[in-house]
Amino acid sequence: MADSWDTLLAKIGIAKTFCDAAQNHKIYTVDDETLRQMVNYLGFKLKDKDESERLQQKIYDKRWQYVLEPIYVVRTEHKVFDAVIKAEKADSLSLRILQNGKAVAVDYVYKVVENKQIGHTEYARVQIEITSALAPQYYDIALTTDGTVSHSVLAVTPDKCYVPEVLQHKKTWGFAIQLYALTSARNWGVGDFTDLQNFALMCAKVGADVIGVNPLNVLFHDYPENASPYSSISRLFLNPIYIDVEKVAGFKPEYIDAKMLEKSRSAKDIDYTTVYNLKIYVLKKIFAEFVAAPLNTEYKKFVQYCEKAGTDLDNLATFQALYSEQKDKVYGGWRAWNKELQNPHSTAVAEFKKSHQKEILFFKFLQYIADEQLQAVYRTIEENNLRIGLYRDLPVGLCKDSAELWADNDLFIKNCGAGAPPDIFFPTGQKWCLGAFNPYRLKEAAYQPFIKILRAAMQGAGALRIDHVMSLMRLYIIPDDSEEGTYVYYNFDDMLGIVALESYLNKCMVVGESIGNVPDGFIDKIHERGIYSLSVLWAERWNGNGDFRAPFDFAPSAFCSVGTHDMAPLKMRWFGYDIETMYKLKMLDENERQNQYKGREDERRRLLGALDWAKVWPQDKPRQGDCLFGEGYPNGLTEAVEAYVSSSCSIVYLAQLEDIFGVEVLQNLPGTDRDKHPNWRRKLPVKIENYDQNENFRRVVEIIKKYR
Repeated sequence: MADSWDTLLAKIGIAKTFCDAAQNHKIYTVDDETLRQMVNYLGFKLKDKDESERLQQKIYDKRWQYVLEPIYVVRTEHKVFDAVIKAEKADSLSLRILQNGKAVAVDYVYKVVENKQIGHTEYARVQIEITSALAPQYYDIALTTDGTVSHSVLAVTPDKCYVPEVLQHKKTWGFAIQLYALTSARNWGVGDFTDLQNFALMCAKVGADVIGVNPLNVLFHDYPENASPYSSISRLFLNPIYIDVEKVAGFKPEYIDAKMLEKSRSAKDIDYTTVYNLKIYVLKKIFAEFVAAPLNTEYKKFVQYCEKAGTDLDNLATFQALYSEQKDKVYGGWRAWNKELQNPHSTAVAEFKKSHQKEILFFKFLQYIADEQLQAVYRTIEENNLRIGLYRDLPVGLCKDSAELWADNDLFIKNCGAGAPPDIFFPTGQKWCLGAFNPYRLKEAAYQPFIKILRAAMQGAGALRIDHVMSLMRLYIIPDDSEEGTYVYYNFDDMLGIVALESYLNKCMVVGESIGNVPDGFIDKIHERGIYSLSVLWAERWNGNGDFRAPFDFAPSAFCSVGTHDMAPLKMRWFGYDIETMYKLKMLDENERQNQYKGREDERRRLLGALDWAKVWPQDKPRQGDCLFGEGYPNGLTEAVEAYVSSSCSIVYLAQLEDIFGVEVLQNLPGTDRDKHPNWRRKLPVKIENYDQNENFRRVVEIIKKYR
């Protein structure tokens, strides 16, 4: 019985045991009841583990009930797929390959690889190989047997993701920024698309080729304080808070509430409620005049945008309008709504759309304006020859109370959320509570939902960061009513193939955020498909907590940086303020606190030793004293660290403004919400207009350019 249970879990793709990424590498064994529930959460039916063998047989039998899989993901050099047909017709099948409805001439061969008797009929599983060359692209399969035509999708993928020409010859560099954190003399209290344009101009001036940004996806309209960019309501559309309202056609200065604007601009941290509501108030004024003249050119462009965005935009706008209408009536999100309203295809939703056309149109208008302004950013980047350009960020999941889950709830794993087990940086693990694709429903949909979010993030961008890239292979799933979960596996080869194909078609390179619990051989596998990894200084240590790796020991196929938005900036980390923050929030007990301080002291000692060895201290700021106990900040440390990491052999270096400007607070403290820590709210202390006059900025830029 144990063998059949283990075999079933392996077949479905559920881990019975796993190892965390903490320093002790603890092995976890998942209890059978949690595993049984996970089997059911994925859409199978299993009352008891004793039924394992029966379910295995049912899964095997299911493949014999249809001719073609929904999609086949193959490589250009090995275009093989299977079909199930009546055995007596195995010698008479006919194959057509089409692209955009037009037939593509191909040669093919096929052979029977398996037979099965079902009732009085014998069936054959046939392996078909296309021997002709096919360029990387999506094709339609039309397979005719016994007068019946069956259809599927053939995704022919390149061996590797796209790589910009600049990276084939030299190393380069840029900045990793949080767009909301940018400050300027003109913005309304949160960074916006005009700030991003101006930042691109600054990058062109100093020779930077890439701008990494946080996810730009739309968040809750009615709850602006739900500000995490990694918990969006749709990964297909943009956050209207980034709109520069003053650039919108029809804007009038008299629309502004001067007191609200001053309150937003002067707030120490971002006041999302004030700035968002102010922008929406003004945008509604502009919208009222916009829809009053539907025959003008701008309105026609809006209509074209809506038509192109299609059902996805309609679902988002309808969801937002519904949410606004329901929020004061029902508590608990869309799952607490009237049952008919939970179904986007219901009569009740159709009636709502008829009676709330203007509200829905306004939400579409917000997306139109946001898209227009982002396109202007792309044009600025292209005109100023940033050779990689915008490096966007695709979140691993999205808010479970979101438009994407409302529009197609069956596509996601039920009653569960994505998270992470303990690792070196987060010893208690992380419960993200993010909606995660069901791997079986995703394939049934021919991976279209995954393809759409890749395209939305890639189009116009030069690079894409896939958050927690290990999710292409496996994702740690935690039931809603538990704190412990296990790994669910995806079709890794298919997911890699789709990423490579979209990268090729969109001319967008791919970087995988691979910090945390990384399976053995995983990095080699993504590198083999041309996906770059992500490297941070604090993880570049031998055996996890030994000496720092020398710059020439960093991975060449990587984007490297000192830290990330989830880690303390350099100066904060040096002093250990992050440890004290976690202790005060009771995320560490006294023993853990002391161990962390001892570890940080050792880290400081090893870091200084590495910087000494590399001889990267600035000549006019030689190191004076150790400050090993965090009693001071060594003279020249920031510049030495920037020199150390930017001199690495990693192909791209990303500098962080928080490190350059000596910020001593965290952008995000994983495991906390805003009631404990002001996540995603920190403004940068220097305005964009003043970067040129900032000595730290000028010196760090010159250091980076020396090594890049």
